[in-house]
This record gives sequence, structure tokens and C-alpha cells, in this order.
Amino acid sequence: MWARLTPQNRAILLMISAIFLFTLMDATAKAISVRSSPIMALWARYSGQMLLVLILVAPRLRSVARTNFPGLQFLRSIFLLGATASFFVGLSYLGLAEMTAIMDVNPVLITLGAAIFLKEKLGPRRILGILAALIGAMIVIRPGSGVFNWAAVFPLCAAVCYSAYALATRFVGNREDPWTSLLYAAMVGSIVMTAIAAMNWQTPDTGTIALMLALAGIGTAGQLLLIRAFTAGEAAMLAPFAYAGLIFATLWGVIFFDEFPDVWTIVGAVVIVAAGLYVWYRETQAAPQVAELKTKDTR
Repeated sequence: MWARLTPQNRAILLMISAIFLFTLMDATAKAISVRSSPIMALWARYSGQMLLVLILVAPRLRSVARTNFPGLQFLRSIFLLGATASFFVGLSYLGLAEMTAIMDVNPVLITLGAAIFLKEKLGPRRILGILAALIGAMIVIRPGSGVFNWAAVFPLCAAVCYSAYALATRFVGNREDPWTSLLYAAMVGSIVMTAIAAMNWQTPDTGTIALMLALAGIGTAGQLLLIRAFTAGEAAMLAPFAYAGLIFATLWGVIFFDEFPDVWTIVGAVVIVAAGLYVWYRETQAAPQVAELKTKDTR
């Protein structure tokens, strides 16, 4: 089944799966923050990932640790840490759906950045999909409704950092083993957060430890899928599917925190899903048909 999919479809499915796991990770982090602190959640996120990666790549650790882009790997790791830290801290002040909605400016930043720095094409269907999804996010946020307060700086900072991380990941692409990128992100994050956590340590109870272990596993799987997604597909093409995170975040908010969406959240979610489906169709169906027509014209 997987082998029959086009490269675009594979990249899109990997992207959606990664976003699904990341929103589940965010919900787990929010639960840890309530029981302990955001610092402990961040420490568990990166230290746990470091341990898992070391176990999985132990037989070939030397080759995995070898990188052609040491400076870029360090930079993208810092970007990822900045995005995660900003988002986790922001969860202490805003709801999961609100945080995700505000952060959902990142596909616009990724698309523009991909056109400027990676020289990816910025066609009208990609622009239309991005703008439609952004309108959906604005319907959810409803500027002036109270969501935009001082705490909004955290998801906005997370959006900028995540966009930079995504572009750096796309640039590295298949030039590096995905496990190499995963290893460096875990290593940098774990070193920084271990130093910070040591000065702000809060001994977790049994329930919090279980959540920390889940957080590490979910975060590691999500990041691996994201790396593979950006290896297989263009950043601008994948950007609109990050908006699926708003749908997942709303779901987790309802299930775990009794944060029920209002009618405008539902309307915005419908717009976001429609935009994503439009881009999916245009990229995976319409484009091959156009290519086939061009081939026929040259015969």
C-alpha cells in the first residue's frame, strides 16, 4: 500500500502523522506542567529522546554521529529547542487550542522562507491554500476576543523558531541520515535542559514519571516522521498541513482538559481542513495530470 503512493502523498501522510503526534506531545506536556513545571516537561522531552535515540542507534552510533553540516545541525537543534520551550511555557497561560491556533502562522512563514531561502516555487495554488488556512486560523483566534494578550508572545515565538527549524531540516533533507538529525536535536536539547533542570529540580511522582516517558516516546516518533516528511516533500507544499494540528489540539483539549470548542472554532476548523484537502488534491492529482498533458504535447 505504502509503495503505491506517490512521493507527494507519502510526504503529506508523514507530515500529518507528525503533527498528530506533536499535538499529543503538547497535551502530555501541558499535563506535566500542571503536575510539575514546564522545565521538567522540557527536560523529559529531550533527555528521554536522547536516551531512546542512543538505544536505537547504538550499533552504528559512530556513523550516525558523523555529519556534513555540524553548524547547521546545531542551529536547527537550537531552533527546535526554542520552539518547544516557547510552546511548553505558553501552555501554562493559554489553552491548547488557542496556543496551536496562534502558532499556526508558521505555514505562512515556512512557505515564504522556502521561496526566499530554498528557491522553491511559490505557485498560486500554494498561496491560495496557505491564505485559506490562515483565514480559518483567524476565525478560531478572533483577534480582539481576548486570546491576543501578552502570553501570545510564546506561541508567536514558537512559530518563528519552528519555521526556521523546518526550513533548516528541508535544506539538510536527504543529505543526512534522519537519525543523525534526530541525534543532534536530542543531544543539544538534553544538554541545555539538564543544566536548567538541575537548578530548578522538582522530584516527579509516579504519575508524572509515566507522563514523562510517554512524552519522550511521542516526541521522538513525531520528530522522526517530520524529518522524513521534509526529506520527501517540499516545505512549501507541506506547510498547509501543519494546520491539521489545530484540529488535533482541539480534540485533545476536549478529551483531556474539558476545553470545548465554540461554534467559531468549528467553523475555522472546517475552513482549515478544506484548505489542506485542496492543496493535497492539487499537488497529488492535478499536477501529474498537467505533466501528462505536457508529455503528450511533445510527441
